[in-house]
Amino acid sequence: MLVIFTVILLGLLVLGLPVAFSLGTAGLFGMFAFMGGGSSLAQIPILAYKSLDDFVLTAVPLYILMSQILLTGKVGNDLFELGNKWLRHLPGGLGVATVFTCAIFAAITGSSVACAVTIGAIAIPEMLSRGYERTLVLGAVAAGGTLGILIPPSIPMILYGAITGESVGQLFMSGVVPGVILTLLFIAVVVYSSRKLPLQEAASWEERFQALRSSFWGLLLPVLVVGGIYTGAFTPTEAAAIGTVYSLFITFVIYRTLGLKDMPEILLDTVKTTSMIFAIMIGATLFGFVLTILQVPQALTSLVAEMETSRWIVFIAINILLLVLGCILESISIIFITLPILYPIIMKLGFDPIWFNVVMLINLELALITPPVGMNLFVLQGISPDSKMTQIIKGVIPFGIIMALEILLLCFFPEIATWLPGIVK
Repeated sequence: MLVIFTVILLGLLVLGLPVAFSLGTAGLFGMFAFMGGGSSLAQIPILAYKSLDDFVLTAVPLYILMSQILLTGKVGNDLFELGNKWLRHLPGGLGVATVFTCAIFAAITGSSVACAVTIGAIAIPEMLSRGYERTLVLGAVAAGGTLGILIPPSIPMILYGAITGESVGQLFMSGVVPGVILTLLFIAVVVYSSRKLPLQEAASWEERFQALRSSFWGLLLPVLVVGGIYTGAFTPTEAAAIGTVYSLFITFVIYRTLGLKDMPEILLDTVKTTSMIFAIMIGATLFGFVLTILQVPQALTSLVAEMETSRWIVFIAINILLLVLGCILESISIIFITLPILYPIIMKLGFDPIWFNVVMLINLELALITPPVGMNLFVLQGISPDSKMTQIIKGVIPFGIIMALEILLLCFFPEIATWLPGIVK
């Protein structure tokens, strides 16, 4: 029956039914088939309510709202100008500025798609006009945009915490050092690939400090949010509320790039995105409830424990699974489908759940740039219609290899992810 249950889910996904409804429908079928028929369906509203009855989830719509405010308020424009003025004279300087800006904007919004859209719209035409290869340009923006789910604040980290019960504050801190290292590795790829391009004229110090003054208020936001969590001044959920109020202040009062007329669309986009995430969460809860009734997580955990094999073999298999799922599903769905099953397994194998959070997110970053469903690939094709999908895919390959190498680095040096959370305890 489990095979039939799984085939139904895969069939619904192949037919193009949205992930939330595919999971929910498969869950309804499983409840009807394995739990006594129609009477079991009375559990649906109870499960739906319980799946969202977690205070930490309050941060999700707040971070999405903050991202929409900053995106509409064009805060990313000033950040790109800052990177351009300070870094353009270096080898591959404009590409370095692009990746740098992606990292900063990721730390502000926590959204990979918003990061790719905002920075890509500015950087792609600018870099192409300077003679950068189109594949490099597209790859740098697509990969740089993925930093949005690794560098805190990160919505997938909040969901990871809600599902597993791990501290969201520690999860946030676990992404800081790996995020910085991954940014530096992306910059190294850009510098190496641009080594034959002529150096650009350096901006004057006056221009540099003018750009710094213009972007100062935007740069202060990640310091406020992440620094507040690090020092214990407020919780991640409180940080989301404070960051949202602060983003409204700088876009309405300081930059004056937003008006009241912009708020209905911002709020509508926030509701749409939040509803999509929560709908997936409810569908995944119904799906996971049936798996629990069938004792699938328990059976898999026992099977792994009884296997005469290294735990690293299982770890490699988990990474391959996440990579394959990343080719057909987006990151939020992967978290809800796999984490309730994988979490007991990695705990049984003795892996640190905070460390695994970073490994999983890097795999999800790969999912954002792997065909056929890599979200950032389609985003870039939308903002750069002259670019072919083959060019975008070719451009992201070296950056995808870098992500895989960072996972390997984390295996040898897990302290990269666990050192900072250990300090914050």
